[in-house]
Amino acid sequence: MKKELLILFIRNPRLGKVKTRLAASIGNEKALRIYQLLLDHTLKITQKSDADKVVYYADFIPANDAWQKAGFKQAIQTGSDLGERMSNAFRSAFIRGYERVVLIGSDCYELTEKEIQEAFEQLVQKQVVIGPATDGGYYLAGLSEHVPALFQNKAWSTPSVFKDTLGDIEKLALTFHLLTELPDIDELNDLLKYDDLFALM
Repeated sequence: MKKELLILFIRNPRLGKVKTRLAASIGNEKALRIYQLLLDHTLKITQKSDADKVVYYADFIPANDAWQKAGFKQAIQTGSDLGERMSNAFRSAFIRGYERVVLIGSDCYELTEKEIQEAFEQLVQKQVVIGPATDGGYYLAGLSEHVPALFQNKAWSTPSVFKDTLGDIEKLALTFHLLTELPDIDELNDLLKYDDLFALM
């Protein structure tokens, strides 16, 4: 077993179940198509990582999908909200003996191998790495130890998430590193920035 684990949180790509805020503007079918393109991008930038990799599905583990074929282990997210689900995934990783754990989602079209590698490198010295998103959340969280408080008492999917998380990091006197701020794609205005995605709708 390696010392580094890359965790990917995704929703199962099903019509009407993904990108609901985006779907309100462009419809469920186009929103599903955009989500699948984001998943394809995320697979492309993660499959060459030297870390062990696991994909956490929101609802069920499908048989023989692209993630399994690319060597990802598979698991189901557990918990009452996003914070508890992320915390449980980190806890499981550290119990299994990993020393540096990075978790990402699939909403950031500008995320590259560079940010993921930087996160793992920084975790050699730092306890926390955060990749802030322009909407006030974050697109990446990395830990060198489990810190449950970082995932508690947050208003998930609101602009206060990153600010509140940074406040907890400072309150707990944790060493940390911030990655470059990047945008997520959640609404139509986010999508309009990317001509290549917009053209494929």
